[in-house]
Amino acid sequence: MSGHSKWATIKRKKGAADAKRGQLFSKLSRAIIVAAKEGGGDPDANAALANAIQKARDNSMPKDNIERAIQRGAGAGEGDSYESMLYEGYAAGGVAVICTILTDNRNRTASDLRFIFTKNGGSLGTPGSVAWQFDRKGLIVVEREGVDEDALMEAALEGGAEDVSDDGGTWHITTDPSDFMAVRGALEEAGIAFATAELTMVPKTTVAPTENEARQILRMVDQLEDNDDVQDVYANFDISDEVLEAVAG
Repeated sequence: MSGHSKWATIKRKKGAADAKRGQLFSKLSRAIIVAAKEGGGDPDANAALANAIQKARDNSMPKDNIERAIQRGAGAGEGDSYESMLYEGYAAGGVAVICTILTDNRNRTASDLRFIFTKNGGSLGTPGSVAWQFDRKGLIVVEREGVDEDALMEAALEGGAEDVSDDGGTWHITTDPSDFMAVRGALEEAGIAFATAELTMVPKTTVAPTENEARQILRMVDQLEDNDDVQDVYANFDISDEVLEAVAG
């Protein structure tokens, strides 16, 4: 999701993303708890847990917090009962949006999300109304500067990557979800640093909104990401650099 990636980069540069670390750790803990509860506390035998732990480490979550979350999820009958859900809908300009949810109160979550969508010119859809427009993939983003292209290609493809594409200032490496950790490991072994590495939803096609629509869309994405029950937000917008700069300015 190139538009969303660029927006996240601008937010980091503006210092807007570092103020809610406690909320981020709470969401990461919740994901670990659910993964451990559903598949056991051994990350070697539980791919979902391994991915949740790696995401927590990537975001500098303390080791003690990670271990407590694993124990809480794997403990018999312990911890909150979180439910995993998908919410689908549309933002301004017909942009498709998917929210992955972990909640202990689905009525509260439904009400909160419906309010956020409606307030920002969007609407919630029915299950399946949007998901068909996305593919589940692993996505690793590598900054172009200082990276040897041949070495990058060799490591990524030997690790099992599906595709390596040029996105201007960055390389985007796409993988099947089952090969994500192997490709990530191959890059690390080759000494290639990456900006982000995550399991994500990649849109099959994108929508280019107007500047006014972009303001509504990005405001809605921010509000969704601020909701405690929302783990991730995916959308198929592709906003031009000029519009992004105007919106961020």
